[in-house]
Amino acid sequence: MIIVTGATGKLGRRTVERLLARVPADRVGVSVRDPHKAKDLADRGVRVRQGSFDDPASLVHAFEGAEQLLLVSLDRTGEECVTGHRTAIDAAVKAGVGRILYTSQMGAAHDSRFQACRDHARTEDLLRATGLPWTALRNGFYASSALQFLEPARHTGDIALPADGPVTWTGHDDLAEATAAILADEGRFEGPTPPLTGPAALDFDTVAEIASRAAGRPFTRTVVSDDAFHEQALAHGAPAPIADLLLSIFAAARNGEFSAVDATLAELIGREPATFRSQLERAWVQ
Repeated sequence: MIIVTGATGKLGRRTVERLLARVPADRVGVSVRDPHKAKDLADRGVRVRQGSFDDPASLVHAFEGAEQLLLVSLDRTGEECVTGHRTAIDAAVKAGVGRILYTSQMGAAHDSRFQACRDHARTEDLLRATGLPWTALRNGFYASSALQFLEPARHTGDIALPADGPVTWTGHDDLAEATAAILADEGRFEGPTPPLTGPAALDFDTVAEIASRAAGRPFTRTVVSDDAFHEQALAHGAPAPIADLLLSIFAAARNGEFSAVDATLAELIGREPATFRSQLERAWVQ
């Protein structure tokens, strides 16, 4: 039995779909906050159980019988994030889970400039301390984040963001396919994987060139100060911790934390991962 948390989310849902192409539905289970949102999976033979990271007992029940558990990282930051992950990991131990796979991130380190990467590093420490077999999927930075940063430029033609560095923007679809492949080939990786990345590391100067070619109109790249970006984020309604978090992405990129390009993702999915241009074109044509 393979159990997936967050199975109605962006990455979890895609992973379950690709897993169902590899293993019978009765070997797949999901732990979700709202089982009604996973009714279509239940109709296809997937075991659906309610599980909340704020209710340890529910997670123990949801993880019951799992040879492998895919723990999809929470959309939280700092202590709230790590506490939720600790709750899930403790529940996995109590439920007798055989192996835990965790969606970590390339650049996960205690000294990262990016808060989420520090959270991932602390979670990996928790996994290491369980004594269970575990795998940390060092996912490339989600391309969807870059597309969000580009959204204002679709209208203005100007990519006005802080100074950055090269980032290997990576697609959810490719990462989900790789995750399903790893789950189906149990024990392939012990501990952290190599970086699971897209085919190229790009800074926003290069992204502006790609956007110009893809859209058939010019895009400029303007570097704004960190302070100005932070103030703009606050002015657009972002809470201060979120503004800090967004700004820290650029600080980490400048520090080279997301610049690695690795062939492991391509090997897992049997083809070259999607380019950033192809993902941008798909998002902008919709």
